Amino acid sequence: MTPSSLRIDRLLWFLRLVPTRGAAQELVLAGHIRVSGQRIAKPAHAVRIGDVLTLPLVSGVRVIVLTRLPLRRGAASEAAACYCVLGGPDKSGSQRGEVIDGSAPADLGEGPDE
Repeated sequence: MTPSSLRIDRLLWFLRLVPTRGAAQELVLAGHIRVSGQRIAKPAHAVRIGDVLTLPLVSGVRVIVLTRLPLRRGAASEAAACYCVLGGPDKSGSQRGEVIDGSAPADLGEGPDE
């Protein structure tokens, strides 16, 4: 049975976008994740199919749309089939499965540090 929603921390871990669920919780608690344009601050925030997630990745900010919810943390190819990458240099999705470095989240464009 496919769930209708999933906690954001579990989703990020299932999709292999973070190395651990704890790293996902830290990103959420730090305010670095947006769901459909709204900054979220709770790791238990429910996400659904069609939600647009804005994530700070090592290579920069990535925007993805959930096309289905994973049932488990499976293979990278299984995880990549659950979302589509919006924008960026390659819209075909070849950059799927890029791992977030939990130690230093990317700047979300708040302005230069000076």
